[in-house]
Amino acid sequence: MSINQKIVADLINNKIEFVTTVPCKQLAGVIDEIDAAKSIYHIPSNKEDEGMGLCAGAYMGGKRSAIIMQNTAIGVTINTLVTLIQYYNIPLPMLISYRGELGEPVACQVEMAVHTKALLAQLNIPTYHFHHPDDVHELDSILKYSFMGKKPVAILTDASFWQGA
Repeated sequence: MSINQKIVADLINNKIEFVTTVPCKQLAGVIDEIDAAKSIYHIPSNKEDEGMGLCAGAYMGGKRSAIIMQNTAIGVTINTLVTLIQYYNIPLPMLISYRGELGEPVACQVEMAVHTKALLAQLNIPTYHFHHPDDVHELDSILKYSFMGKKPVAILTDASFWQGA
């Protein structure tokens, strides 16, 4: 089973029925798998904060949801995370491509990587960093934690993690 297939299997096993995604080259394989999954309603989103609003609406309608996005948009999601997701105790797994580390070819990605973990820590959002393909085996427990605790969680996935996809 590929990393992409394992991620989608864990989403399905945790009864996640709604996923919104924002395009990302690193996440393209998992987005394709989500799109193909019959038990997941997939809505692509233009912006991450907009996607979080969709996830909140799905949750309030009785559906478990998740968002797949890039770390470069963490800054624009802060208000939505605090005043909607956290305020209303909405569990929201966020699978996030962690752009801007060693070997990053796009300079603006580097600057956001410097701030990503600090911003998530300031918001008290539990954050997990997947470096190696085997780290995917932690996803099931992280998803269960998000729904049990009714809180958002961030799963940062860097380029070395996706090399195993």
